[in-house]
Amino acid sequence: MPAADGGAPPDDHRGDGGGHDSDLRLGQHDRRGARPVSAGASSTSKRIPAVTVFSEAQLAEVHRLQSLYPDPRGALLPVLYMAQETFGWISLEVEEYVGALFGLSPAHVHEVVTFYTLYFRERPGRHVVAVCHNLSCHLAGAPGIIAYLKQRLGVDPGGTTEDGRVTLLSVECLCACEAAPMMQVDDRYELDLTPTKIDRILEGLA
Repeated sequence: MPAADGGAPPDDHRGDGGGHDSDLRLGQHDRRGARPVSAGASSTSKRIPAVTVFSEAQLAEVHRLQSLYPDPRGALLPVLYMAQETFGWISLEVEEYVGALFGLSPAHVHEVVTFYTLYFRERPGRHVVAVCHNLSCHLAGAPGIIAYLKQRLGVDPGGTTEDGRVTLLSVECLCACEAAPMMQVDDRYELDLTPTKIDRILEGLA
C-alpha cells in the first residue's frame, strides 16, 4: 500500500512509548497533511460507521492473522484493511476498536492509518480510481491521464463526485510499470490507459 508521504512506514511492531507523534490524541489535527478523500457533510453518520464490531467469523480471522507473526501486531495492516472493507472507512471509532484487538493505543493505530493513502478516514465513493503518478507512469503520460479524469469527473485528486459514485486519487507506484500509464479501479488494475479506454471504464461504473 503506498505511503502518504513517500517516506518509511511507521514501525508497526514498536511499543506505544516511542516513535514520532507518540502523543497524538484523537481529534488532534493530523500533521501529515490532507485526508485522502474530500470532506463531505459534517453529520456524525457521515463520519462514523453505525456498528463497529467484527462478526465472530471476522474475529476468528483476526486471531488467525495474528498467529502468523512472531509479534501479533504484525497483522495490524491486514486487519485494518478488513475493517475498512467491513465498515466502509477507518473512523476514529474504528481505530480505537482495532487498537483494542492488538493492545495498542488509538494514537498508535492513527499513526499507521494516516501514513498510507489507501486507508480512508471518511466515506469514499462507491468506486475508487487511483492513478499511479510515479516515474514510469509519469513519463508514459500520467499527468495527462489525471487531467482527463479531473475533467471527466469534475473533481481534483482526493475528491469524490457529487453523486458519491467515484473517488479520484493520485498515488505512488502500483508496481505495474510495464503497462504504464495505469490505474487501480477498486480491486482491479486497468493498464495502458488512453482517454478512450478511460471513457469505457467510467461508463461501466454504476
